[in-house]
Amino acid sequence: MSTTKWGIDPMHSEVTFKVKHMMISSVSGNFTKFDSAVETTGDDFTTARIDFSADVNSISTNNEQRDGHLKAGDFFDAENHPKLTFTSTKMEKKTDEEYKLHGNLSLRGVTKPIVLDVEFGGIAKDAYGNTRAGFSLAGKINRKDFGISFGMVTETGGIVVGDEVKLNMHVQYIKQ
Repeated sequence: MSTTKWGIDPMHSEVTFKVKHMMISSVSGNFTKFDSAVETTGDDFTTARIDFSADVNSISTNNEQRDGHLKAGDFFDAENHPKLTFTSTKMEKKTDEEYKLHGNLSLRGVTKPIVLDVEFGGIAKDAYGNTRAGFSLAGKINRKDFGISFGMVTETGGIVVGDEVKLNMHVQYIKQ
């Protein structure tokens, strides 16, 4: 069977995250510039080889001052590490709609294996005859595992920024 190439449709995709603030609420953010390519054998996503990258300078939390701090050395260090990347190592099928995606996340010069839960939305043809595939992905990382150790404590001893970062992505790919 032949190799099928899929390209991400950024107009119908989003890459978001949440992290605890003062341990009482969460701050949400997203990356507005990202790219991804997938190669499969036919339309079989269990064979998927996935490459993803996000432009760290495109981070947005709807707060310019906070976004600037996230790009600085305390967090992403965008000047020295302008991209975060993910490369898959295995797509494990659990059911017809559920997968586990294994791969390596590189962030701030550190690469660690992670596993993401994947919900396969299906494959459909759009009004222009393009074949599309949709997925929702979710996972968690510990920011300290990637060298992001910035920490502040409130006057009462509370932690300002949580260590756990929840990842959520809703992506649509177009068969090339």
